[in-house]
Amino acid sequence: MISVGMIIFVLALVCCAFATAGYLLSLSVKKIGLAKVSTWILAIGFLFLSLNLLGAAIQSAGWDNFGSRHFLSIYAWAIAGIYLGLQFKTKTRLLGAFIAPFILLFLIAAAGQGADKNLVPPQWQGWLTTSHLVLAIAGESLFVLASAAGAMFMIQNSLLKHKKPGKLGRLLPSLSDLDRINHLGLLWGFPLLTLGMIGGAAYAAFVWGNLWAYDSKVIWSLAVWVIYGFLLHQRLAIGWKGIRMASWSCAVFALFLLSALVIRFCFSTVHNFI
Repeated sequence: MISVGMIIFVLALVCCAFATAGYLLSLSVKKIGLAKVSTWILAIGFLFLSLNLLGAAIQSAGWDNFGSRHFLSIYAWAIAGIYLGLQFKTKTRLLGAFIAPFILLFLIAAAGQGADKNLVPPQWQGWLTTSHLVLAIAGESLFVLASAAGAMFMIQNSLLKHKKPGKLGRLLPSLSDLDRINHLGLLWGFPLLTLGMIGGAAYAAFVWGNLWAYDSKVIWSLAVWVIYGFLLHQRLAIGWKGIRMASWSCAVFALFLLSALVIRFCFSTVHNFI
């Protein structure tokens, strides 16, 4: 028998699929109205996903039954929530054409995972683990947003550079709005990821007896932190912005996304519960 939680999850997945299709169709036919409707569909999907995660949290004792499906759903939930909150303020509707596919991919991956597989082994559970995961997910979600804004910035910049913006160029967000979103993604994502890593290091110090675990996922996270820290420094101290920052954000995100997949499937890690 299908559980209520599973039904709500499927509704969230369906809403996200329709929203993604609507955003991409809006970009294709150059109609902003479709993007506006898709935004509300995505908001409904976000609500269903919130209910699904809330129900899972109520039913679980700590993290005991918070499975891999829910973990991937948290990524989708965080990206959707941050995007919706930001775009309702900036009205960058068509940015959803770049964001919604990421959300959908996380939900599709979540659908293939067992809800009964523990996210965190019982012996590792605690408030430090919780803070480590939540802060790291929030930081990485903001990097997704920054990279999506960077990719759209590059498209809009190319249209304007060749002086052929056409109808698509008029529908896309302004370069200043996209650059601002890229800036906010880095500005807030880096300190959140930093706090998440501090939580993980503190846990390692108290439970494992050392601050540094020679683990492929830990090394990957440190590399992400260093390079995004470099980008933020270049933006704030040197004044990098515009096309330079947009292209760097996209390149760095693509590199780390690829390396994350390689680490997940080709290397052993103590984070294999993810």
